Amino acid sequence: MPIQQPSNQIKLTNVSIVRLKKGGKRFEIACYKNKVQEWRSGVETSLDDVLQISNVFINVSKGEVAKSNDLQKAFGTSSVDDAVKEILKKGEVQVGEKEREHDLTALRKEIATFVAEKCVDPATQRPYPVGMIEKAMAEAGVSVKTGKNAKSQVAETLRLIQAGSKLPIQRARMRVRVVVPNVDGERLEEQIKSSAEHVEREEKGETWEIVMLIDPTQFKTLNELLLKECKGKGRLETLTLAATADNS
Repeated sequence: MPIQQPSNQIKLTNVSIVRLKKGGKRFEIACYKNKVQEWRSGVETSLDDVLQISNVFINVSKGEVAKSNDLQKAFGTSSVDDAVKEILKKGEVQVGEKEREHDLTALRKEIATFVAEKCVDPATQRPYPVGMIEKAMAEAGVSVKTGKNAKSQVAETLRLIQAGSKLPIQRARMRVRVVVPNVDGERLEEQIKSSAEHVEREEKGETWEIVMLIDPTQFKTLNELLLKECKGKGRLETLTLAATADNS
């Protein structure tokens, strides 16, 4: 004889639980994964496509449905849809331990990939493999932040690797071309060259042109100098965002 499962027990598959504490009680809704963010960003507007079960619960996994008077006290309405919308808007998405671990691992690898693309070994000017960056991150005790995207964590990650790991690393240099009228070139040559780590080519003809490698932080300084001094006649071009020994 088959074992009868309790009728109110809910089997959770591909589910995201959104939880909101309000009026001294905990309210939960069962949503499809990824649909919560789509709702919050306005991509998804249909509650039926967001909710696995069109109801508000005290405990989703036990199948304990919230009573109407509890909704009325907490939300000022007994309307399930109104309560669901508020929970969707303000509630906290509950993430399982395995899913959290998977997301952290994926985010860590994404950050390491960005660092590998932007940085090099100072001695060889060659990029490091992503795996080596990940090891350096672990050695430096880099703690990735799930609430921030990977790109926004690159600068801090690089700083921590430089300070807390044995891996020699620096931002890859940017290859730029500066073109200005000769009269401005003569006047600004020293200032422009002071931004360079290495001058690759310099030509004087109808205009003064110089190709050089700079630290990316110098780009803004150079651009502001040309805007101020050349009155729209100077030009700053990016030739290579991350110049390495492989593409020099």
